[in-house]
Amino acid sequence: MQDFDVVIIGGGPIGIACGLEAKKQGLTYVIIEKGPIVNSLFNYPINMQFFSSSEKLEIDDIPFISKEAKPKRNEALEYYRRIVTSNQLNIHLFEKVLNVEQKATSFNIKTDKDTYKAKNVIVATGFYDLPNKINVPGEDLPKVSHYYKDPHFYASQKLVVVGASNSAIDAALECWRKGAEVNLIIRGPEVGQRVKYWVRPDIVNRIEEGSIKAYYNSTVKEITESEVVINTLQGEVTLTNDFVLALTGYMPNFDFLEKLGIQLSEDGKRLPTYDPETMETNIPGLFLAGVICGGMETHKWFIENSRIHAPIIMKAIKQKMALEDKTS
Repeated sequence: MQDFDVVIIGGGPIGIACGLEAKKQGLTYVIIEKGPIVNSLFNYPINMQFFSSSEKLEIDDIPFISKEAKPKRNEALEYYRRIVTSNQLNIHLFEKVLNVEQKATSFNIKTDKDTYKAKNVIVATGFYDLPNKINVPGEDLPKVSHYYKDPHFYASQKLVVVGASNSAIDAALECWRKGAEVNLIIRGPEVGQRVKYWVRPDIVNRIEEGSIKAYYNSTVKEITESEVVINTLQGEVTLTNDFVLALTGYMPNFDFLEKLGIQLSEDGKRLPTYDPETMETNIPGLFLAGVICGGMETHKWFIENSRIHAPIIMKAIKQKMALEDKTS
């Protein structure tokens, strides 16, 4: 069994930032990632452009140079990949954590490939793994996807996009431009206010000119092999359909957090318990970093404002270790 000061679960930008900081502080560490480097970013749409500018996505003051002020997915992948390789970070890829068990003053971390022992564990797993289901008949049909990758796939097809936030709006516009017939199903009265400011006028104009048909104040009732039935304020509407993109957001793996013993709020936000001064949870030695700190409020934490978690956590770990050395 390999023994570390810190095991970091999640190899996204914040997990990488934690690894860099652990190395800087002279701590033994390993990052465990179930997929490739920055797995969530890898699974973003091919043409995705960030809301944040490149300097706000930087970690550890390592410059991020992009062609435009707001970088695209491929540039981010290159940036974070080079950080991992040039700094020779200890990262184990395509390895899934199955269980974390507390043993006295340490943890045993079991994966599908190995077992580790650590004095401290950081959970930096993000929220992109579990889609928010719309829970209607037909949602499990092969024509339905909760993830969007490439607009070419939907060319010349009748596409229903469900959602009003960035992912749904980007998909609707890109697929329409590649020749898809797009119907947009929006639960509220308008396109989401958090949609990127340079994209929102585009989708509003496409809707107003009739290029993309939007159904406001509407929800999906049923999905069949060839149709989508929606509820609108004017009554039930049936749309002939080839594919459905249900892009209604994602959520953290709360079952995993609860399995670890982390307390979650019961107000629907499911906010995990942690000390903002140290990022330590109600379980001593178990820390949270990144977007997962926001529970269901997935817009609360992102790369540019949660990269500070890495130095906060490592400072807390170093202080705790120094105190243990004094009392031992």
